Amino acid sequence: MGVLNVTPDSFSDGARFDSPAAAIEQGLRMAAEGAAIIDVGGESTRPGAEPVSAQEELRRVLPVIEGLRRATSAVVISIDTSKPEVIRAAAGAGAGFINDVRALRAPGALEAAAATSCAVCLMHMQGEPRTMQVAPHYVDVVAEVRAFLAGRAAACRSAGIGPARLTVDPGFGFGKNLEHNLTLLRHLPELAADGYPVLVGLSRKSTVGKLTGRDGGERLPGSLALAVIAALKGARIIRAHDVAATVDALKVTAAVANGAGL
Repeated sequence: MGVLNVTPDSFSDGARFDSPAAAIEQGLRMAAEGAAIIDVGGESTRPGAEPVSAQEELRRVLPVIEGLRRATSAVVISIDTSKPEVIRAAAGAGAGFINDVRALRAPGALEAAAATSCAVCLMHMQGEPRTMQVAPHYVDVVAEVRAFLAGRAAACRSAGIGPARLTVDPGFGFGKNLEHNLTLLRHLPELAADGYPVLVGLSRKSTVGKLTGRDGGERLPGSLALAVIAALKGARIIRAHDVAATVDALKVTAAVANGAGL
């Protein structure tokens, strides 16, 4: 899954692709590099981020989704959003995947997703982006994240979203400190054991910075290491900014682990 932020304030690549033409070009580049999914986001969810209106989010993402859909049918287009209005409009414009950091908990989001044929990723987040990293606390981070994701998956099934449409994400960096993140990564097989494909997003995140001392633009080696570890631990979707390098790392990982390419 290639990350395509069309925002002025995302933590790693904010404002780089905030024009539709630049964003579409980048999305096609990531597809050519091997991304199976392009994740389009119009609202930053970095720690401390302020929310934007549905109207502004739609202004940012719809031209990009429409442009990508016209240019290629070879990739799945994902919409990174929590808003029901954006879910409906993005699905109508050609998105086939809903990636929601709030796990469809916003009013109307569950119903909006159920009314589409899109796949859904349910992510765990403690708190909200503005405050989630102030003082994250868990008694048992693995058990609590697992229980939350199981509960949201059950709510989706009750709303008519079949299990084949569901993916789960432990939400690395979303209301977790370094040790929480490392513990979740070590125990990723327990989340995978619940039967839903696991999506992991660790690319360029502060976890890499804390482990290596590197700034955002220098975190590729650490990000690749975490992508490989996640894949070996059972992750089925790796969300990454540096698609070509990540695809190469995962091809090698799969060849060694499984005797075949991805």
